[in-house]
Amino acid sequence: KQVRMSEEQTVSLVDVLEEDEELEEEASAVLAGSDSDHCSYPQGYVKRQALYACNTCTPQGGEAAGVCLACSYTCHEGHDLFELYTKRNFRCDCGNRKFSELQCKLHPEKDDANTLNKYSHNFFGLYCTCRRPYPDPDDQVEDEMIQCVVCEDWLHGRHLGCAVPDCVEMQEMICESCMNQHVFLWAYAAHLAGKRRGFLAAGGVGRAISLQGPTLQTKEEKGEQSEAGVPKKEEKGPTLQTKEEKGEQSEAGVPKKEEKGEEIVEPSCKRSRQEAEPSCRLKALQEAGQKTDQSGAVFWPSGWRSRLCSCSTCQVQLADAGLSFLLDEADTVLAYENKGKNNEQRQQGHDPLMSALDNLNRVQQLEIIHGYNDMKTELKDFLQTFAAEGKVVTSDDIRQFFEQQSRKRRRADSGPFFS
Repeated sequence: KQVRMSEEQTVSLVDVLEEDEELEEEASAVLAGSDSDHCSYPQGYVKRQALYACNTCTPQGGEAAGVCLACSYTCHEGHDLFELYTKRNFRCDCGNRKFSELQCKLHPEKDDANTLNKYSHNFFGLYCTCRRPYPDPDDQVEDEMIQCVVCEDWLHGRHLGCAVPDCVEMQEMICESCMNQHVFLWAYAAHLAGKRRGFLAAGGVGRAISLQGPTLQTKEEKGEQSEAGVPKKEEKGPTLQTKEEKGEQSEAGVPKKEEKGEEIVEPSCKRSRQEAEPSCRLKALQEAGQKTDQSGAVFWPSGWRSRLCSCSTCQVQLADAGLSFLLDEADTVLAYENKGKNNEQRQQGHDPLMSALDNLNRVQQLEIIHGYNDMKTELKDFLQTFAAEGKVVTSDDIRQFFEQQSRKRRRADSGPFFS
């Protein structure tokens, strides 16, 4: 027998608790990494912190501004705030020149502006290439928002121009706009970002390029690649070099002095030093000719930052592009969240409820404890009736329960009536 379900959406209590626990863990990871009591301004441009924009104080049409977690609580309580999740290298703006009618309560002495802060349409509650709010009351399509690790904008999955992989929370994403702005990243994408749409290789044959270690082979070495990726000696029939032609090879494979008639050519010390220096991994990838379809966002696997080239030339290139943070594993949101979780674990021994009870006298403490136990017992009995009848608990059921509790409390507070 089929039972027609009502159109009202229903959920089980287990679903509610699991979702609430998941949201609480996510919030703890984001917020626990930032200080909720002190303005972060004295710390300068903080490596990564939770940020907010106040639509009440700095609405669209004015200058963009961001405030730290503590100021969002203390200085902007009751205001219309946009949650920006986390941003890197940002200094709190609360109370500076951009806030004409508000003074920071936590750290009022601030410069007129923080010139190194970077702002975007996110600070006015707009996100993605579609520049829509989130949540969007006019968008009925369920979609996830994913943050680009370069521009730190949030984009809808359907606007990325590529398929969103599984376990996306374990990967970092760079949007198409940032990839095209920093075109050298496409060379890394062809080798690090896995299979992408339209994967190509020069001449139809892919070359295995190792990104591990400094001894990356380049085209100049012109050696064949063995299965292990180790260059072999190049042999070309009768043109194979002989001892008489090119000098003897020592057991260590280092060429001895070259003799051409009476002229003796010593190996260049400068050349030896150059060969000892790490090769540029990026240059090797670019010369390999392996390409990928340069469109859409790119998702990068865990640990990809450690495989970027960090030679002196690449460090300068990244610094000039404002991308030095890509070489820093501690810059990732995952590292920030892990820091927050560690802070949360260290504070688990500190129970806010017990701290509140400590500030009350013994009579008040007993009243609260007895009230909590009574409500817990009544809620358990209330839910057991649904379990016995096989019913699903709806939001209206929970609302009705607490309304009954509220009426009981009012009757108890009013005391007995006498005629």
